[in-house]
Amino acid sequence: MDRFFELSARGTTVGREVRGGVTTFMAMAYIVLLNPIILGGAADVTGARLSVPQLTTATILTAAVSTLLMAVAGNAPFGLATGLGLNAVVAYQAAPHMTWAQAMGLVVLEGLVIVLLAVSGLRQLIMNAIPLALKHAISVGIGMFIALIGLVDAGFVAPGTGTPVQLGTAGHLSGWPVALFCLGLLLMVVLYVRRVPAAILIAIVVTALAAVAVDSVARVDPASWGVVVPRLPEAVVSAPDFGLLGQVDLFGGFARAGAVTATVVLFTLVLSGFFDAMGTIIGVSDEAGLVDERGRVPRLGAILTVDGVSGAIGGLAGASAGTVFVESAAGVGEGARTGLAALATGGLFTLSLLFTPLATVVPAAAAAPALVLVGALMMTQAKNVPWDDLSLAIPAFLTIAIMPFTYGITNGVGAGVISYTVIQAALGRGREIPWLLWVVTLVFTVYFGIGAVEQVIA
Repeated sequence: MDRFFELSARGTTVGREVRGGVTTFMAMAYIVLLNPIILGGAADVTGARLSVPQLTTATILTAAVSTLLMAVAGNAPFGLATGLGLNAVVAYQAAPHMTWAQAMGLVVLEGLVIVLLAVSGLRQLIMNAIPLALKHAISVGIGMFIALIGLVDAGFVAPGTGTPVQLGTAGHLSGWPVALFCLGLLLMVVLYVRRVPAAILIAIVVTALAAVAVDSVARVDPASWGVVVPRLPEAVVSAPDFGLLGQVDLFGGFARAGAVTATVVLFTLVLSGFFDAMGTIIGVSDEAGLVDERGRVPRLGAILTVDGVSGAIGGLAGASAGTVFVESAAGVGEGARTGLAALATGGLFTLSLLFTPLATVVPAAAAAPALVLVGALMMTQAKNVPWDDLSLAIPAFLTIAIMPFTYGITNGVGAGVISYTVIQAALGRGREIPWLLWVVTLVFTVYFGIGAVEQVIA
């Protein structure tokens, strides 16, 4: 074990690695509750919705297999699971235009593309093509979008009467679900800022238990809870439901939604997954002291490849794309330095496959606070945008604002890329724009004008 995981070489022990792996699991286990809420709350183009128990199994399976693969192939202390932001793309960008099987097909393709980028060296071209300011803006925009989803799912924000949106369903807050959401959010924030381990998970569990108690004694309209009504399951342990496993249509989305729409969604998945993973891997590795004097991460090629494979695994499982979790930093803080920590994390996810009924108790009021908090954490990337340079600040702002305002991640990315290219060209810097970015700009131009294009073709 020492030789395989290089424990002595990295100055760690079995005990520290196991402790770090358990901490990482506790820090990221909220995704088991949250991912089914996000995907289960959306409908595909046919109106079909995914089963929460099946989504729970798929989410756990993705995390378990991907993290164990990282332990063996990457020897890095990273936990992997369905990525927040990526699942929003699937739920709110892909699914409205295609079936769930076709959407998961795009997820598999996203993973395969990232694998190819990792092993071919093309990632350098893409990284050079997308301006750094837009990369940060994409993270911020997704954070705002996720937060809005949480507020809407909890009933804190609703369609307005005379206004696009409003506070609550009647212009003010009312009802037990909204009250529990507010209390859960405050509890989560307090625990998180006090650096309590597993703060997000603790707050979700406490709020869910409170919801169960309230639902059992108060007359609460079941519809007000959302997709999941907080009632205790008949059993705590049950066989996992693998009903979504393999339900994939690789290329059907291109025929159903159109080649341009499907391609842009795929591009958004690749862009978000690839750059988010790169930032997380470099940042957490630096915190762990694994980055050498030249800024290189050990086994970076293998780590990036596993990250791409994780995306494909998530699609095949029916859970959306898997990726490296920034919560891995919690395990690193406990001493994790090698893949042995990931082995412990993956093992715990595997065990949790037997306890999927517990996840079906959690209503949106309990899980939605995590969306708001994670959105706030992603907003911290805004400090990296050069707001004093309008040629970068305006595209970044459009990227950030248009995502939540149009309820579409792809829309924000497209607006940012197009505005950046046009502004740079207007300033006489057209030749400085990478050719790949011109291609991407053309793709987004067609995407925004797809209605007119379809009319011309018809």
